[in-house]
Amino acid sequence: MERSAARLVGVDLDEASIARSTPDIEHERAVAIYDLIEDNVFEPVGAEPGPYVLHLSMVEKRLVFAVTRQSGEDVVTHILSLSPLRKVVKDYFLICESYFEAIKMATPSQIEAIDMGRRGVHNEGSQILMERLEGKIHVDLTTARRLFTLVCALHWKG
Repeated sequence: MERSAARLVGVDLDEASIARSTPDIEHERAVAIYDLIEDNVFEPVGAEPGPYVLHLSMVEKRLVFAVTRQSGEDVVTHILSLSPLRKVVKDYFLICESYFEAIKMATPSQIEAIDMGRRGVHNEGSQILMERLEGKIHVDLTTARRLFTLVCALHWKG
């Protein structure tokens, strides 16, 4: 399949699922969406070629991936339990809070150490997300990392 067909050209976050967040998290969400649309591998298993639009939402503590074509035609909807991601999302936000606080007053080496930990937890969450999508939607690690950022934006309300 041609690479351009196995990709997202739009991402829509369900505003009803998202609590207001800090400017830092809002910025991270916007950057993740921009980066995701610019470069991604996204292919629903067994679906006709895309490109696709993804609508992410939370329904009853479950993550909903509703995939459509650019025309709005439904492709597939997958509902995933967030249980396997809960701990890593919680850890990710704790370390993000530490990182944003460190930026204000820590030394560069302290900031770098916290950022390395943040990236490690982010990678762990991305791997779990890839495993949860296996057999449903094919994504590469870069796409999974950007999707994990968006999952955090939807999942974390506090």
